[in-house]
Amino acid sequence: MAANPTSEITLTVNGAEHQLEIEDRRLLVHAIREDLDLTGTHIGCDTGNCGACTVLKDGEAIKSCLMFASQADGSEILTVEGMEDLPESGEDLHPIQAGFHEEHGLQCGFCTPGMIMASKALLDANANPDETEIRTAISGNLCRCTGYQNIVKAVEYAADEMAQTAAADGGTVVETDGGEPR
Repeated sequence: MAANPTSEITLTVNGAEHQLEIEDRRLLVHAIREDLDLTGTHIGCDTGNCGACTVLKDGEAIKSCLMFASQADGSEILTVEGMEDLPESGEDLHPIQAGFHEEHGLQCGFCTPGMIMASKALLDANANPDETEIRTAISGNLCRCTGYQNIVKAVEYAADEMAQTAAADGGTVVETDGGEPR
């Protein structure tokens, strides 16, 4: 029986460059978990329905179970493990992670890494999302425990924290219609 074709790829994951020799049919989620030993990215359905495998590829939220690792060759990948190294994390948790903790946005935790990554992509694109925008952004991620309300609160918490940090660093606080900082 012939061996499966392989390719050498380069991925920059959480700021570190990795060269991998992988089977061409290997999914990105398996390369992240098994080849790089970053197990925070979960495998839920292998069909793209649950969002547990969500990572950021070149800043865009993607479901890593739907992409061959070779398709990500040359890309920058951010996983939940990389959140702690981002500048907005400071000495503690990233504001999104802190929001999930403070607002009880998780129960069993299985969906949490994917929810955090989808939330990161949202807040990178829109620093002051409303509830509908948050719900739309996380709609590709399933949670069987929380009912989503506390996840929405967690993202709102993170947006508030990030806006206040930006203001403290000389940026501006974005105001809503009611005049209250968000």
